Amino acid sequence: MARWSHPSRLLALAALAALAACGDSPTSPTGSTGGTGGTGGTGGTGGTGGTGGSGTLTVPPINREFRGMWIATVANIDWPSRNTLTVAQQQAELNTLLDAAVATGLNAVVLQVRAAGDLLYPSNLEPWSRSFTGTQGVDPGYDPLAFAVQAAKLRGLELHAWFNPFRAGNLSDTARLATTHFGRKRPDLLRRTCQQLWFDPGEDAVHDQAIAVVTEVLRRYDVDAVHLDDFFYPYPETGCTLEFPDTAAFGRYQRGGGALARADWRRDNVNRFVRRLYQEVRAVSTSARVGISPFGIWRPGNPAGITGLDAYTAIYADSRLWLQAGWVDYLAPQLYWATTSTGQNYNNLITWWGQQNTMRRHLWPGLASYRINDGSSSPFPANEIATQIGIARQQANSAGGATGTILYNGSSVRDNRGGFAASLGAGLFAEGALAPATTWLDATPPADPTVAVSTSGDQLSVTISGDATDVRWWFVRWRSNGTWRSKTLPSANRATTVPGTGTDAVVVNAVDAVSNASGNAVWRR
Repeated sequence: MARWSHPSRLLALAALAALAACGDSPTSPTGSTGGTGGTGGTGGTGGTGGTGGSGTLTVPPINREFRGMWIATVANIDWPSRNTLTVAQQQAELNTLLDAAVATGLNAVVLQVRAAGDLLYPSNLEPWSRSFTGTQGVDPGYDPLAFAVQAAKLRGLELHAWFNPFRAGNLSDTARLATTHFGRKRPDLLRRTCQQLWFDPGEDAVHDQAIAVVTEVLRRYDVDAVHLDDFFYPYPETGCTLEFPDTAAFGRYQRGGGALARADWRRDNVNRFVRRLYQEVRAVSTSARVGISPFGIWRPGNPAGITGLDAYTAIYADSRLWLQAGWVDYLAPQLYWATTSTGQNYNNLITWWGQQNTMRRHLWPGLASYRINDGSSSPFPANEIATQIGIARQQANSAGGATGTILYNGSSVRDNRGGFAASLGAGLFAEGALAPATTWLDATPPADPTVAVSTSGDQLSVTISGDATDVRWWFVRWRSNGTWRSKTLPSANRATTVPGTGTDAVVVNAVDAVSNASGNAVWRR
């Protein structure tokens, strides 16, 4: 995959209408009747109780697994597919992507918000993305980020805002950068290297600008996390031997008494940015998680037998340090290689990353679903992604092991490459899941809800009550013919329906912004 493409419902959607409990003989609301939803990786311990039925009901633990999907906006990779679409067409395309995520059994999307110093929302800091109109700085006629946040939430999907802090564009973009682009406002900070434009990571003003964009999004939009990919310093380009042109910044560092060698100084620039990003996010939000998806190999030989690009020396990314220092809430190393690969073996790499996770942060590796039947000389078979997810689940039993995965990219999920997405939705991801709780940010579950259920034709109408002050989601589960199913609702939606035929139990948990879950509110038929 090209390095540029990531290694890596309407703006004013109608408010959710409460579904009327119009059937007969509604039960009385019940509170938590046993067990807890749990705050950790496996959910609660189950419980018994409920009204309307006889005997006991064992409520299973909440299934915990992060299931994400990247949506790239740069170069119209995933969304929008073309820069000539109408607003309605753009919004319909995103709805299709989000619907595909739900059908596949995912619970989060990672949406590219700042690709190259341009944005998916109106701002005085930087211009509009050219992906929506074809011209950087031109208003697309609506706020795509506001639309995306609302559309994702309506479907029970987390939305993580994905930023590129240092990528400024392609060299060919130089003459068509908008006047409000940071590279036009501060040309002294813009670097030209091979075929790319870059903001110099050695300049503190570049850090300030990227942090300002991230914190603006946190203050203005109800996103669940902020996310960086692997663009720190430029990747090596075939046929280009130019050194990154940061002599001026390095010279000032040396004149100020700095003693680090140039390579170590570059790594320190990135480290300082990552550490500061985590601190600044925490100052703005107590619940928004910070994630990074670095190149999947930290250094060749780690573990033994691994070969390939040395991200530590090539792009100055010490990703193991960020994980072990706790400067991220989750790390998503891009493990875009097959289980049968030798020099870049998926199995060995995912095991190694879990062993490095000494702070026990979330480890959610990126998987290359775009490689399924991609027409290359080494395509993934349709079952490769399911195999990799199975291996990740085995790692979840080890301290520091993976507790989820992220698929690149959204188009491969939407297009159901080789049938893999439908297979996941009917198989490994058939049972819904909540993301693992981020207990180092907050370990206190929200208050228990209450639930009332009534029959309405062949449906059951479910009404949720209780204090929603600290609630972001309602996690609704029901047992139908012995099988548990689930859906996730935004906290503003206190009513839903579930199938009535064969359903003998409904369970509701309140879930907060970092995925702590309350006790079980249980109804029995």
